[in-house]
Amino acid sequence: MQPHDFWQELHPPQSFAIEEEYRGFYPAELPDGRQLQLPIRVLADGEHALASLIINQASFAVQDALAEALASRLAQYNVDVVVGLPTLGLTLAAAVARALGHTRYVPLGTSRKFWYRDELSVSLSSITTPNQEKRLYVDPRMLPLLEGKRVALIDDVISSGTSIVSGLALVTACGIEPVVIGAAMLQSERWRERVDADGRQWSDRIVGVFSTPILEKTANDGWRPPR
Repeated sequence: MQPHDFWQELHPPQSFAIEEEYRGFYPAELPDGRQLQLPIRVLADGEHALASLIINQASFAVQDALAEALASRLAQYNVDVVVGLPTLGLTLAAAVARALGHTRYVPLGTSRKFWYRDELSVSLSSITTPNQEKRLYVDPRMLPLLEGKRVALIDDVISSGTSIVSGLALVTACGIEPVVIGAAMLQSERWRERVDADGRQWSDRIVGVFSTPILEKTANDGWRPPR
């Protein structure tokens, strides 16, 4: 596949076999069995890799399918308002809100407007931009939309857990406790310890459309899930 071909098409169920070793792409499976080809990104140690999803580069059809699948999983929580995490989580959150029948959503942001308040912000970093520490803000004017409501906090991918922890820190500082946390992809399980570090077991509230493992390098320069 060419690099720009990833994330553009959902394939019918069982289009790609579940293999012991992968090369080039990893086939993620949606709840209805359809499959999405994800590029394999090698980590810094050269011995491990992750399947990657950049949702704002995906086709609209793929974005809509992921949003609808996540909205279906969130429906049981009777969500009143969707809150999106920047940057890529905003693409998914807006689509999920529409799929749930909402007329709007609440985007968190990293750009400080002059009317924002410093006490309504937290430090933000992510696995994809580890050296670019920013601050995460909530627009004070949005707080009435959240207070006393059943809130879903949405990101595109939960990987190391750093971004979702920042989002949780911000909304809980505003007196908001999300009833559910959603993502298109849950990337491995390494995020669990970080999101539960404050003792509140946030991981029990996390749902995803699909999960992908950390991959290990094989002797043939392929990649396999851990055994």
